[in-house]
Amino acid sequence: MTILVADAFSPDAQDRLRAVGHTVVEAPGLAGEALTAALGEHGPEVLIVRSTKVTAADFDAAPSLELIVRAGAGVDTIDVAAASQRGVFVANCPGKNAVAVAELTFGLLLALDRRIPDNVIAARAGRWDKKGFSEARGLRGRTLGVLGLGSIGREVVARAKAFGMPVVAWSRSLTDGAARDLGVTRAAAPLDVARQSDAVTVHVASTPDTAGLVDAAFVDAMPDGAALINTSRAEVVDEDAVAAAVAAGRLRYATDVPSGEPSFKAGDFAHPLADAAYITHHVGASTDEATEAIGQEAARVVLTYAATGRVENGVNLADQTPATHLLTVRHLDRVGVLAGVLGEMREAGWNVQEMENLVFEGASAACARIRFDGQPDEATLDRVRAVDHVLNATVIAL
Repeated sequence: MTILVADAFSPDAQDRLRAVGHTVVEAPGLAGEALTAALGEHGPEVLIVRSTKVTAADFDAAPSLELIVRAGAGVDTIDVAAASQRGVFVANCPGKNAVAVAELTFGLLLALDRRIPDNVIAARAGRWDKKGFSEARGLRGRTLGVLGLGSIGREVVARAKAFGMPVVAWSRSLTDGAARDLGVTRAAAPLDVARQSDAVTVHVASTPDTAGLVDAAFVDAMPDGAALINTSRAEVVDEDAVAAAVAAGRLRYATDVPSGEPSFKAGDFAHPLADAAYITHHVGASTDEATEAIGQEAARVVLTYAATGRVENGVNLADQTPATHLLTVRHLDRVGVLAGVLGEMREAGWNVQEMENLVFEGASAACARIRFDGQPDEATLDRVRAVDHVLNATVIAL
């Protein structure tokens, strides 16, 4: 296969792909029209990206494309709907950057508490202000609120314990038992986290359900002087509400994912909160350890797909197809049997949704299981049974 790598990607992982005969086209920094042109030029079966956006136009330029692997946790930079419409698999690498993002989270938390960037800026400007910068609350004994308890959230909890911080957490899937096992207090709702926390850190995926999760009501519920950290996605936090609280001196804010984040890697940047909050450059996953772990996982996804056709960490297969019935066909393992069965299904207007063919030991016989959407009838079923080498065929409703 030809694999186009459109972002910085582990050299060792690339060598691993080349070692088994794949062609790897390394072109880090591709974006926009340049990516579209490269897809058309190279005609890859696989595209690997990190932060690069993949649009419907990119799919139109690459009819050969079969799989996109996001070398990261989310897939919000990829037009997943367009991929699904064109039959392109989308996969990601969840959990591999969890430690790196958790480390940055605590870096930002410490920076907010000790005003580390301001200390450095003042010293570089030739100004000494020991008295002004000596005011800090410290982390020990302060309650940390955690929104989202996936891989990153759990790594944050582990580090909070090392800092002596009690944790109150909310996640849609968090149960009382799981909270006990993690050593956290379970909050019934996000607002309960806001009310109880000296600092809140956000680690939920960006979905329609989480858009604006941290809204004006959430910000208003946080205690005066609290800290808020967002290393998930900009859409999760209402930055206007945050800006008002920061301007009023009620809230300290740090984010690795500012709204309006540029698509380019380097250039001019402006943001309404740039002078009032700590903004890092979407570098949560950018450590050597995380980059290598993500690269190796992306390579594993590609190699598994190439060898088996199976997509690990796939995100765009239907949870449930429109199939209404299951056709089970026991047959001799001969050429053309399934072609005959599918021909009869086509004539009957039965639309195949899923199918598998299991071969018995010795390869004399097999069993095909075909889920389809359609109205079964005995006449069609009899024609299926009459196909050469079919032993039996049955249909059940799903």
